[in-house]
Amino acid sequence: METLEHELRSHPFVGDLEPAYLALLAGCAENVEFWPGAFLFREGTPADRCYLLRQGTVALEIAAQRGPLVVQTLGAGEVAGFSWLLVPHRWQFDGRALEPVRAIALDGPRVRAKCEHDPRFGFELMRRFAQLATGRLYATRLRMLDGYGTPHAAPR
Repeated sequence: METLEHELRSHPFVGDLEPAYLALLAGCAENVEFWPGAFLFREGTPADRCYLLRQGTVALEIAAQRGPLVVQTLGAGEVAGFSWLLVPHRWQFDGRALEPVRAIALDGPRVRAKCEHDPRFGFELMRRFAQLATGRLYATRLRMLDGYGTPHAAPR
């Protein structure tokens, strides 16, 4: 049976962290599973976890008048959720399993406490999550352009 530390080492998002940092994360982690249609999180609810996806796909959705709008689809090796990191610690999207999902759930408050205790660890995680957030914003922008067309040049 694989240990959580070993499983974290094999995840692209955190796998190259220093062994001591992987051990810190393993102390805040647990394996979780979701069936198709189950929500990992719901927009507006308290964000207290982060999910390192190991298997399956998750749709990041926003509520729209005609039904949920999928902003991005995430798969194995990706991360679902970074709202746990920033105040007000509320989910900004719905995260719904599209097929069976296996993930490592990180306990947000415990990880934040470890980041405060070890600023180098906190900086390294913040750097990774900032890159993740930037990528999500870019993906959302592309999705918006798909729906509304290419932006026109601003008048000069």
